[in-house]
Amino acid sequence: MNTLLGGLSRKRFLAEYWQQRPLLIRGAIPGFVNPISPEELAGLACEAETECRLVLEQDGATPWEVRHGPFAEAEFGTLPNSHWTLLVQEVDRHVPSLASLLDQFAFIPNWRLDDIMVSYAADQGSVGPHVDEYDVFLIQGAGRRRWQISDQRVTGADLIPGLSMRIMREFKPTETWVLEPGDMLYLPPKVPHHGVAQEPCMTYSIGFRAPDQLNLWDSLSAYLQEHHLPVTRYVDPQLQPPDNPGQIPPRVLAKISQLLRTLPLADHMLADWFGRFSTESRSELVSLPLDEPYDAGEVVHLAATQTLYRSETSRFAYIEFSDHTVLYVDGEAYRLAAGLGYLAPKLAGQRRYAPGELTPLLKRKECLALLTQLINAGCVYCHYE
Repeated sequence: MNTLLGGLSRKRFLAEYWQQRPLLIRGAIPGFVNPISPEELAGLACEAETECRLVLEQDGATPWEVRHGPFAEAEFGTLPNSHWTLLVQEVDRHVPSLASLLDQFAFIPNWRLDDIMVSYAADQGSVGPHVDEYDVFLIQGAGRRRWQISDQRVTGADLIPGLSMRIMREFKPTETWVLEPGDMLYLPPKVPHHGVAQEPCMTYSIGFRAPDQLNLWDSLSAYLQEHHLPVTRYVDPQLQPPDNPGQIPPRVLAKISQLLRTLPLADHMLADWFGRFSTESRSELVSLPLDEPYDAGEVVHLAATQTLYRSETSRFAYIEFSDHTVLYVDGEAYRLAAGLGYLAPKLAGQRRYAPGELTPLLKRKECLALLTQLINAGCVYCHYE
């Protein structure tokens, strides 16, 4: 039985719930053990490269005060006994054992995954009633949290003005649950929700990317400039004297609209751009190249004797074109030679490769060269055992 989805098949969950309606799953992860302690989470929040926030509903300079990290360790000793929350982004990139939790969500494509945010809340801690623009799975760790959802339609006018967070003025719950350790709540985008700690507790939020049109246009424009796509300029033959030189008439706006809609972008270029865009890192946490690179012979030995892992800070995806396959890693494209397309699903579909698992593939020099390149770039690494 698939406890993660409450006995639902992955196919049924995606058909009936994904981006449609919430789902509460009791005992989604039986015996769930916190991969990180509150003290370790606070320690991460003190590191310079960590994106984190403290939210104080009370006892701050203003109601719902937000403080951005990194924090000094002593600051945690000054916090009140209740009504505050620490949120740390991308904890999966810091804690490999937490990153392995993502394997249970492999029924969602890699490129859609964003990160795992971990929150620690003091008693009655909350970030207020709000809506998100993305799908999220909320896994309850230590302690208990009360979650409420609403069927309200939320606009900007429904938010409290003057706050750095988008908190609703008035929240009318339609359902209420108290989640115990191992319980999970799935929320699609735009569902108003409000979580309040019933005691000191931790929550693991698995969020998913949902690029908007501006994100896409900005990235695509940069790609087109980088690849020197031949573009068409606005032309106006048989121009007639205007009634007023200051007017921009409807016929001009129609031509501009048509010009934008007929961008000469071939399908393969669109695919290549999106492969790069969808695997680019959105944070300062990136895989770093090795100071002492491995040669091909050393990589063969590593693959045969050690467990290899995809880096927690790297993103992998692939696209199958008509005559070749391209593996995309951290915004870079690796075109696979004819007959080597099987390598991309292997590398992009798993997070861990057992000793010897990749050895048969490395008999092809192109495969060995690619794995060597990925290891030396820090995108794949090993734990010596």
